[in-house]
Amino acid sequence: MVFSETLHFTQDWDKTFPKSESVTHQKVSFPNRYGIPLAADLYIPKHAADKLPAIAVCGPFGAVKEQASGLYAQTMAERGFLTLAFDPSFTGESGGTPRYMASPDINTEDFQAAVDFLSLHDHVDPEKIGIIGICGWGGMALNAAALDTRIKATVTSTMYDMSRVNAKGYFDSEDSADARHAKRQAMNAQRLIDFQNGSYALGGGVVDPLPQDAPFFVKDYHDYYKTNRGYHPRSLNSNGGWNIIGCMSFLNQPILHYSNEIRSAVLMIHGENAHSCYFSKDAFANMIHNNPYVSNKELLILPDVVHTDLYDGGGKNAIPFDKMVTFFQTYLK
Repeated sequence: MVFSETLHFTQDWDKTFPKSESVTHQKVSFPNRYGIPLAADLYIPKHAADKLPAIAVCGPFGAVKEQASGLYAQTMAERGFLTLAFDPSFTGESGGTPRYMASPDINTEDFQAAVDFLSLHDHVDPEKIGIIGICGWGGMALNAAALDTRIKATVTSTMYDMSRVNAKGYFDSEDSADARHAKRQAMNAQRLIDFQNGSYALGGGVVDPLPQDAPFFVKDYHDYYKTNRGYHPRSLNSNGGWNIIGCMSFLNQPILHYSNEIRSAVLMIHGENAHSCYFSKDAFANMIHNNPYVSNKELLILPDVVHTDLYDGGGKNAIPFDKMVTFFQTYLK
Protein backbone atom coordinates (compact mmCIF):
# COMPACT_ATOMS: atom_id res chain seq x y z
CA MET A 1 0.00 0.00 0.00
CA VAL A 2 1.35 3.43 -0.96
CA PHE A 3 1.36 6.09 1.76
CA SER A 4 0.40 9.67 1.02
CA GLU A 5 3.30 10.87 3.16
CA THR A 6 6.78 9.63 3.98
CA LEU A 7 7.72 8.77 7.54
CA HIS A 8 11.14 9.58 8.93
CA PHE A 9 12.32 7.14 11.56
CA THR A 10 14.94 7.78 14.19
CA GLN A 11 17.36 4.89 13.83
CA ASP A 12 19.11 5.37 17.16
CA TRP A 13 17.81 3.66 20.28
CA ASP A 14 16.16 6.67 21.90
CA LYS A 15 13.81 4.94 24.34
CA THR A 16 13.38 5.80 28.00
CA PHE A 17 14.22 2.18 28.87
CA PRO A 18 17.27 0.00 28.10
CA LYS A 19 17.33 -2.26 25.05
CA SER A 20 16.79 -5.96 25.65
CA GLU A 21 19.23 -8.44 24.17
CA SER A 22 16.66 -11.25 24.14
CA VAL A 23 14.38 -9.74 21.49
CA THR A 24 14.78 -8.46 17.97
CA HIS A 25 13.67 -4.89 17.39
CA GLN A 26 12.77 -3.19 14.13
CA LYS A 27 10.93 -0.11 12.92
CA VAL A 28 7.81 -0.75 10.84
CA SER A 29 4.93 1.24 9.42
CA PHE A 30 1.39 0.51 8.29
CA PRO A 31 -1.67 2.57 7.28
CA ASN A 32 -4.97 2.96 9.07
CA ARG A 33 -8.19 3.04 7.03
CA TYR A 34 -7.95 6.81 6.69
CA GLY A 35 -4.63 6.41 4.89
CA ILE A 36 -2.58 7.80 7.77
CA PRO A 37 0.73 5.94 8.07
CA LEU A 38 1.52 4.78 11.57
CA ALA A 39 5.04 4.29 12.90
CA ALA A 40 5.73 1.41 15.24
CA ASP A 41 8.40 -0.61 16.99
CA LEU A 42 8.13 -4.35 16.41
CA TYR A 43 9.59 -6.66 19.08
CA ILE A 44 10.09 -10.36 18.28
CA PRO A 45 11.51 -12.95 20.69
CA LYS A 46 14.84 -14.22 19.41
CA HIS A 47 14.92 -17.80 18.16
CA ALA A 48 11.12 -18.00 17.90
CA ALA A 49 10.29 -20.82 15.48
CA ASP A 50 6.51 -21.02 15.30
CA LYS A 51 3.79 -18.46 14.71
CA LEU A 52 3.38 -16.44 17.88
CA PRO A 53 0.55 -14.81 19.79
CA ALA A 54 0.77 -11.05 19.24
CA ILE A 55 -0.05 -7.91 21.19
CA ALA A 56 -0.46 -4.31 20.00
CA VAL A 57 0.34 -1.66 22.61
CA CYS A 58 -0.41 2.06 22.79
CA GLY A 59 -0.49 4.86 25.33
CA PRO A 60 -0.37 6.82 27.53
CA PHE A 61 -2.42 9.72 26.15
CA GLY A 62 0.11 12.28 24.96
CA ALA A 63 3.06 9.88 25.12
CA VAL A 64 5.09 8.16 22.40
CA LYS A 65 6.15 4.57 21.76
CA GLU A 66 9.60 5.31 23.17
CA GLN A 67 8.03 5.64 26.62
CA ALA A 68 5.61 3.32 28.46
CA SER A 69 4.11 1.45 25.50
CA GLY A 70 7.55 0.45 24.27
CA LEU A 71 8.51 -0.79 27.71
CA TYR A 72 5.36 -2.93 27.88
CA ALA A 73 5.92 -4.23 24.35
CA GLN A 74 9.57 -5.14 24.85
CA THR A 75 8.89 -6.81 28.20
CA MET A 76 6.02 -8.88 26.81
CA ALA A 77 8.24 -9.88 23.88
CA GLU A 78 10.79 -11.10 26.41
CA ARG A 79 7.97 -13.30 27.72
CA GLY A 80 7.30 -14.90 24.35
CA PHE A 81 4.85 -12.62 22.52
CA LEU A 82 5.38 -10.77 19.26
CA THR A 83 4.55 -7.19 20.14
CA LEU A 84 3.96 -3.89 18.41
CA ALA A 85 4.18 -0.48 20.12
CA PHE A 86 2.84 2.26 17.86
CA ASP A 87 2.50 6.03 17.80
CA PRO A 88 -1.11 7.16 17.27
CA SER A 89 -2.13 9.27 14.30
CA PHE A 90 -0.89 12.89 14.37
CA THR A 91 1.78 12.18 17.01
CA GLY A 92 5.33 10.91 17.40
CA GLU A 93 6.84 9.43 14.27
CA SER A 94 3.42 8.60 12.81
CA GLY A 95 1.85 10.61 10.02
CA GLY A 96 -1.24 12.76 9.89
CA THR A 97 -1.69 16.50 9.69
CA PRO A 98 -2.34 18.78 11.39
CA ARG A 99 -0.22 17.51 14.23
CA TYR A 100 -1.28 16.97 17.84
CA MET A 101 -4.93 16.18 17.22
CA ALA A 102 -6.85 13.38 18.93
CA SER A 103 -9.99 11.62 17.75
CA PRO A 104 -12.08 8.93 19.46
CA ASP A 105 -12.78 7.47 16.02
CA ILE A 106 -9.36 7.70 14.37
CA ASN A 107 -7.47 6.62 17.47
CA THR A 108 -9.70 3.58 17.93
CA GLU A 109 -9.04 2.85 14.26
CA ASP A 110 -5.30 3.06 14.99
CA PHE A 111 -5.67 -0.01 17.21
CA GLN A 112 -7.61 -1.81 14.50
CA ALA A 113 -4.95 -0.95 11.93
CA ALA A 114 -2.35 -2.48 14.25
CA VAL A 115 -4.48 -5.64 14.33
CA ASP A 116 -4.53 -5.57 10.49
CA PHE A 117 -0.75 -5.44 10.43
CA LEU A 118 -0.29 -8.19 13.01
CA SER A 119 -2.91 -10.47 11.43
CA LEU A 120 -0.93 -10.61 8.17
CA HIS A 121 2.55 -10.82 9.70
CA ASP A 122 4.45 -14.01 8.82
CA HIS A 123 5.31 -14.78 12.44
CA VAL A 124 1.84 -14.16 13.94
CA ASP A 125 -1.04 -16.53 14.55
CA PRO A 126 -3.98 -14.30 13.48
CA GLU A 127 -6.31 -16.13 15.89
CA LYS A 128 -4.15 -15.08 18.84
CA ILE A 129 -4.07 -11.28 18.88
CA GLY A 130 -4.53 -9.07 21.92
CA ILE A 131 -4.07 -5.39 22.76
CA ILE A 132 -2.81 -3.32 25.68
CA GLY A 133 -4.00 0.25 26.21
CA ILE A 134 -2.27 2.45 28.77
CA CYS A 135 -3.86 5.56 30.34
CA GLY A 136 -6.06 7.30 27.73
CA TRP A 137 -5.44 4.48 25.27
CA GLY A 138 -7.01 2.13 27.80
CA GLY A 139 -10.36 3.65 26.93
CA MET A 140 -9.56 3.43 23.24
CA ALA A 141 -8.59 -0.22 23.73
CA LEU A 142 -12.00 -0.99 25.25
CA ASN A 143 -13.68 0.80 22.37
CA ALA A 144 -11.62 -1.25 19.91
CA ALA A 145 -12.46 -4.48 21.75
CA ALA A 146 -16.16 -3.66 21.48
CA LEU A 147 -15.79 -3.11 17.72
CA ASP A 148 -13.12 -5.55 16.54
CA THR A 149 -13.99 -9.24 16.88
CA ARG A 150 -10.43 -10.21 15.92
CA ILE A 151 -9.19 -8.96 19.30
CA LYS A 152 -9.27 -11.96 21.61
CA ALA A 153 -7.95 -10.33 24.80
CA THR A 154 -7.54 -6.77 26.06
CA VAL A 155 -5.54 -5.32 28.94
CA THR A 156 -6.05 -1.77 30.16
CA SER A 157 -3.49 -0.25 32.51
CA THR A 158 -4.12 2.87 34.63
CA MET A 159 -7.03 3.60 32.25
CA TYR A 160 -8.47 7.03 31.49
CA ASP A 161 -11.90 7.53 29.95
CA MET A 162 -11.03 10.51 27.75
CA SER A 163 -14.65 11.21 26.89
CA ARG A 164 -15.57 11.45 30.55
CA VAL A 165 -12.67 13.63 31.63
CA ASN A 166 -13.21 16.04 28.73
CA ALA A 167 -16.97 16.26 29.22
CA LYS A 168 -17.04 16.24 33.02
CA GLY A 169 -13.61 17.39 34.15
CA TYR A 170 -11.33 15.69 36.64
CA PHE A 171 -13.27 13.82 39.34
CA ASP A 172 -16.49 14.90 37.52
CA SER A 173 -16.07 18.36 39.02
CA GLU A 174 -17.40 20.07 35.86
CA ASP A 175 -20.33 17.76 35.20
CA SER A 176 -23.02 20.25 34.25
CA ALA A 177 -24.61 21.52 31.07
CA ASP A 178 -23.37 25.04 31.83
CA ALA A 179 -19.78 23.89 32.31
CA ARG A 180 -19.85 21.93 29.05
CA HIS A 181 -21.42 24.89 27.25
CA ALA A 182 -18.62 27.14 28.48
CA LYS A 183 -16.04 24.65 27.17
CA ARG A 184 -17.76 24.53 23.79
CA GLN A 185 -17.85 28.32 23.60
CA ALA A 186 -14.14 28.56 24.44
CA MET A 187 -13.11 25.93 21.92
CA ASN A 188 -15.23 27.32 19.11
CA ALA A 189 -13.76 30.76 19.76
CA GLN A 190 -10.31 29.17 19.59
CA ARG A 191 -11.19 27.59 16.25
CA LEU A 192 -11.65 31.05 14.75
CA ILE A 193 -8.35 32.25 16.19
CA ASP A 194 -6.57 29.23 14.74
CA PHE A 195 -8.32 29.67 11.40
CA GLN A 196 -7.26 33.31 11.19
CA ASN A 197 -3.69 32.48 12.19
CA GLY A 198 -3.42 29.54 9.83
CA SER A 199 -2.02 27.36 12.62
CA TYR A 200 -3.19 25.58 15.75
CA ALA A 201 -2.26 26.90 19.18
CA LEU A 202 -0.86 24.36 21.61
CA GLY A 203 -2.47 23.86 24.98
CA GLY A 204 0.78 23.19 26.84
CA GLY A 205 2.11 19.90 28.17
CA VAL A 206 2.69 19.02 31.80
CA VAL A 207 3.28 22.23 33.73
CA ASP A 208 6.92 23.10 34.40
CA PRO A 209 8.22 24.43 36.70
CA LEU A 210 5.89 22.72 39.12
CA PRO A 211 3.84 25.10 41.31
CA GLN A 212 4.17 24.46 45.02
CA ASP A 213 0.40 24.11 45.38
CA ALA A 214 0.01 21.71 42.45
CA PRO A 215 -2.38 18.81 43.17
CA PHE A 216 -0.84 15.39 43.59
CA PHE A 217 -1.81 14.08 40.16
CA VAL A 218 0.00 17.02 38.50
CA LYS A 219 3.09 16.26 40.60
CA ASP A 220 2.76 12.62 39.58
CA TYR A 221 2.75 13.53 35.87
CA HIS A 222 5.64 15.98 36.33
CA ASP A 223 7.72 13.31 38.05
CA TYR A 224 7.43 11.16 34.92
CA TYR A 225 7.20 13.45 31.90
CA LYS A 226 9.47 16.29 33.02
CA THR A 227 12.35 14.33 34.52
CA ASN A 228 14.94 11.89 33.20
CA ARG A 229 12.61 9.12 34.28
CA GLY A 230 10.25 9.59 31.33
CA TYR A 231 11.05 12.72 29.33
CA HIS A 232 11.15 12.30 25.57
CA PRO A 233 11.55 15.08 22.97
CA ARG A 234 8.66 13.77 20.83
CA SER A 235 6.26 13.32 23.73
CA LEU A 236 3.41 15.85 23.79
CA ASN A 237 3.12 15.71 27.56
CA SER A 238 6.85 16.31 27.97
CA ASN A 239 6.68 19.38 25.74
CA GLY A 240 3.98 21.60 24.17
CA GLY A 241 0.98 19.32 24.61
CA TRP A 242 -2.04 18.81 22.38
CA ASN A 243 -3.61 21.58 20.34
CA ILE A 244 -6.07 23.55 22.46
CA ILE A 245 -8.90 22.16 20.33
CA GLY A 246 -7.16 18.81 19.82
CA CYS A 247 -9.53 16.80 22.02
CA MET A 248 -12.71 18.72 21.25
CA SER A 249 -14.65 15.79 19.76
CA PHE A 250 -14.42 13.81 22.99
CA LEU A 251 -16.90 16.22 24.55
CA ASN A 252 -19.89 14.55 22.93
CA GLN A 253 -18.61 11.21 21.67
CA PRO A 254 -18.56 8.73 24.58
CA ILE A 255 -16.24 5.86 23.69
CA LEU A 256 -17.41 3.25 26.22
CA HIS A 257 -21.10 3.17 25.32
CA TYR A 258 -21.04 -0.42 24.04
CA SER A 259 -18.41 -1.81 26.41
CA ASN A 260 -21.01 -4.13 27.97
CA GLU A 261 -21.21 -5.92 24.61
CA ILE A 262 -17.55 -6.98 24.70
CA ARG A 263 -17.48 -10.77 24.52
CA SER A 264 -13.71 -11.24 24.51
CA ALA A 265 -11.50 -11.30 27.60
CA VAL A 266 -10.64 -8.07 29.42
CA LEU A 267 -8.24 -7.42 32.29
CA MET A 268 -8.33 -3.92 33.77
CA ILE A 269 -5.38 -2.94 35.99
CA HIS A 270 -5.21 0.15 38.19
CA GLY A 271 -3.36 1.48 41.20
CA GLU A 272 -5.32 1.91 44.41
CA ASN A 273 -3.77 5.32 45.06
CA ALA A 274 -4.02 6.59 41.50
CA HIS A 275 -6.12 9.74 41.08
CA SER A 276 -7.62 8.03 38.02
CA CYS A 277 -8.69 4.78 39.69
CA TYR A 278 -12.36 5.74 39.50
CA PHE A 279 -12.21 5.51 35.71
CA SER A 280 -11.40 1.79 35.80
CA LYS A 281 -13.78 0.99 38.65
CA ASP A 282 -16.72 2.66 36.90
CA ALA A 283 -15.79 1.40 33.43
CA PHE A 284 -15.54 -2.16 34.72
CA ALA A 285 -18.94 -1.91 36.43
CA ASN A 286 -20.46 -0.60 33.20
CA MET A 287 -18.73 -3.29 31.13
CA ILE A 288 -20.17 -6.18 33.13
CA HIS A 289 -23.64 -4.63 33.54
CA ASN A 290 -26.15 -6.82 31.68
CA ASN A 291 -23.24 -8.48 29.88
CA PRO A 292 -23.63 -12.27 29.70
CA TYR A 293 -19.89 -12.59 29.02
CA VAL A 294 -18.48 -11.75 32.46
CA SER A 295 -16.49 -14.84 33.39
CA ASN A 296 -13.54 -13.58 31.30
CA LYS A 297 -13.56 -10.05 32.76
CA GLU A 298 -11.37 -8.98 35.68
CA LEU A 299 -10.55 -5.78 37.56
CA LEU A 300 -7.19 -5.83 39.36
CA ILE A 301 -6.57 -3.03 41.90
CA LEU A 302 -2.96 -2.82 43.05
CA PRO A 303 -2.28 -1.53 46.59
CA ASP A 304 0.08 1.43 47.15
CA VAL A 305 0.33 2.17 43.40
CA VAL A 306 -0.24 5.59 41.80
CA HIS A 307 -1.06 6.48 38.21
CA THR A 308 2.43 6.77 36.69
CA ASP A 309 3.75 3.76 38.61
CA LEU A 310 2.08 1.74 35.86
CA TYR A 311 3.98 3.66 33.18
CA ASP A 312 7.42 2.33 34.12
CA GLY A 313 7.07 0.50 37.42
CA GLY A 314 7.64 3.59 39.52
CA GLY A 315 10.87 2.16 40.94
CA LYS A 316 8.90 -0.57 42.71
CA ASN A 317 8.12 -3.04 39.92
CA ALA A 318 4.48 -2.02 40.03
CA ILE A 319 3.56 -3.31 36.56
CA PRO A 320 2.15 -6.86 37.00
CA PHE A 321 3.74 -8.40 33.92
CA ASP A 322 3.41 -11.94 35.29
CA LYS A 323 -0.34 -11.43 35.64
CA MET A 324 -0.58 -10.09 32.08
CA VAL A 325 1.39 -13.04 30.72
CA THR A 326 -0.93 -15.50 32.44
CA PHE A 327 -3.97 -13.60 31.18
CA PHE A 328 -2.82 -13.56 27.55
CA GLN A 329 -1.67 -17.18 27.68
CA THR A 330 -5.11 -18.14 28.93
CA TYR A 331 -7.11 -16.29 26.30
CA LEU A 332 -4.80 -16.24 23.28
CA LYS A 333 -5.06 -19.93 22.59
